[in-house]
Amino acid sequence: MKIAYWIVAGLLAAFYLFAGAQKLVSSKEKLRPMMGWIDTVPMWAVRLIGVIEVAGAVGLILPPLTGIAPVLALVAAIGFVVLQILAGALHLSRREVKETGLNAGLIVLAGIAAWLATVWL
Repeated sequence: MKIAYWIVAGLLAAFYLFAGAQKLVSSKEKLRPMMGWIDTVPMWAVRLIGVIEVAGAVGLILPPLTGIAPVLALVAAIGFVVLQILAGALHLSRREVKETGLNAGLIVLAGIAAWLATVWL
């Protein structure tokens, strides 16, 4: 079960670390081609989402790796489920049904990571 956790958590952490870092360091103009919703959300909120994604990626990996507060891995995974539900709702509100496939996949992966993270409880 631990090996499965590390595979799923590693994939999620890599994805969110990349996505979060992009939101933190890129300009609105660079983000616009990748994220059509960028003009409907204030830039401070985009940066905050980036911080949340990077923190969540660290939360998936560091606590179980160090053995310090490993429950934070479960919290991070649940946080990603919530984040993607909200992201999917944003896409649906903008009638971007095609974009919700990635959200659904990330919800499933984060849910699996949450379930697997219970191994440290």
